[in-house]
This record gives sequence, C-alpha cells and structure tokens, in this order.
Amino acid sequence: MTRTVLESKSKTVVIGFDEPFCVIGERINPTGRKKLAAELEDGNFSTVEKDALEQVACGATVLDINSGAVFTKKMAEDPRYADNNFVEPMLMPELVKRVQALVDVPLCIDSSVPGALEAGLEACEGRPLLNSVTGEEERLELVLPLVKKYNVPVVAISNDDTGISEDPEVRFAVAKKIVERAADFGIPAHDIVVDPLVMPVGAMGSAGQQVFTLVRRLREELGVNTTCGASNISFGLPHRHGINAAFLPMAIGAGMTSAIMNPVRQVEMEAIRAANFLMNHDPNGGEWIRFSRVLEAVEQGTPFAEASAAAAASGRGGREGRRRARG
Repeated sequence: MTRTVLESKSKTVVIGFDEPFCVIGERINPTGRKKLAAELEDGNFSTVEKDALEQVACGATVLDINSGAVFTKKMAEDPRYADNNFVEPMLMPELVKRVQALVDVPLCIDSSVPGALEAGLEACEGRPLLNSVTGEEERLELVLPLVKKYNVPVVAISNDDTGISEDPEVRFAVAKKIVERAADFGIPAHDIVVDPLVMPVGAMGSAGQQVFTLVRRLREELGVNTTCGASNISFGLPHRHGINAAFLPMAIGAGMTSAIMNPVRQVEMEAIRAANFLMNHDPNGGEWIRFSRVLEAVEQGTPFAEASAAAAASGRGGREGRRRARG
C-alpha cells in the first residue's frame, strides 16, 4: 500500500489507502482574506494563531501554510512589495515558526513562489508536504530539485502549460508526466500526492463523476495518493457545505486519501468521520464515538469549534498523529 509520510517535531501522519482520511486545514491563507492580509502587513499574527489552534482542535491533522499576501500599504511606500517573489520568502518562515510554536502537526508549505517554498522548508521541523508542482516544464525544473534536496513529498497539480483541461484524460496524462519526471529526480511515487483538479459542479454537471473516475485511475494505475481543494466542487452554489459534505465521502469511497479544506465546518467533518468508520479506517468506531461527544455538545448549544477544542483538551478530541519511532 502507498504511504506518504509527513512529520512534525514529534508526530507522524500517514496519507494512505488504508489510513483515515487526511484533513489538511486550509485557513492559514491570506488569499481572498483582506482582513488577514492587513493583519499580516501590520505584523499581527493573532488570526493565524487562532486558526491554527481551532483547525487542529476540529480535526485537521496537517495545516496548510500559504504566504500569498498582498501588502497594499507597504507597496505604496516600496515598489518591491508589489512582487510576491520579495514578500513571500520573508513572510513564509515567520508563519511557519508561529504555527509550529502553537501546534504539533505536520505542515503543508504552500506557495507559487519557489523562494517561499524553500524558505518554508528551511524553517519547518519534521517532514512537511510541499504544495505544489504542476506539469509546466519551468515549474518542474524549479520545484522537483527542492523536493529531492529536502526529501519531502509534494502535491502534483494536474495542469500544465496549456492550462486546466476539462478533459479528464488530459488531466490524468499530466499527472502521469509529473510522476515520471519526479522519478527522473529519484523521487518515488509514494511521495507524490496528486490533485486531479475538482471542477465546479455548477458549471460542469459531470465534475464529480470525473473526479471519482480520475481518483480510481490514479490509485490503480499510478499508485499515488490524492488530494483536492474540496470546496471547489460547490463553487458558486448556495448552501455549499451540504454539497461538500456529500462530495467528500463519495471521493473517499473512490479512493481519495486527503483534502485541503476547512475543518471548522461541522457538516463536512461529520461526513468524513462517518466515512472513515464505514471504510473500516476507524477500528471499532472509537473515533466516531469520541466525535459523537462533540456533536452532543453542539446539540446543547456549544459552537462546534468550541466543543471540539474542549474535547481535545480533555483527551477526547480528534485522532492524534502517531508518535515518531525513535531508532
């Protein structure tokens, strides 16, 4: 079985076909969050710290750290701040250090800027996931050497120089190309986590079916783990969380092994916990029973994040990552 191993300072999380679904918390991302970007520009990391603690309490076993902030005030004073290649390599290590000081879970270092990826890798304890590489030749030549140098797994996104294809055959071919190019660098397939790209179902009625078929092929033909931006499936639609909550167990049933998502949403996390149990990735339903205590507190009026934090603090919360074996 394919196993992608991630590590923090003292914990190990395994993404795998026979493992519980890996929830990668998405909230530490200033893209589209003007308030968070403004806080970061002022050197205020309070929302980052709150999001880190809250996401782990709610069940994230990995946290995505994205440094794509736009510093509008500083940009007006210094034109260098208009360039992400200047901003992100400075911001990323600070984000990593702040989060690592609060929570002990593996990280996913997320940026389109190679300099920020390397800065994050240098600041990171353990073995993070690198997000991401695409099938574009320039990107492959920039990112795969970092993957090899730091011996980390990488998210491979199924688009290339031609953009994002609506044809699932093309997206599969791009994923295969990335896996093969990674092998040229000595990077094994178990360290490639493919994002087959989820299209919005509101714009393409077959989007869900396409992803489920792609995930099965990626597992059976390439032997790789998979991930996605889960909320993409519901983009532009009302009551998005209900769609997401239906999509995630179906993707899990097709073989998807992780997702970058918001773990603070009860309905999605309830669906994932139930899917783990139904897929026999929750022996004897122990985690479901622990999670049910959170649901009972919510039924009594406690907000989900607060109930999750209380359960985690009392040792009844989400699944803990494994302790790393010491040789």
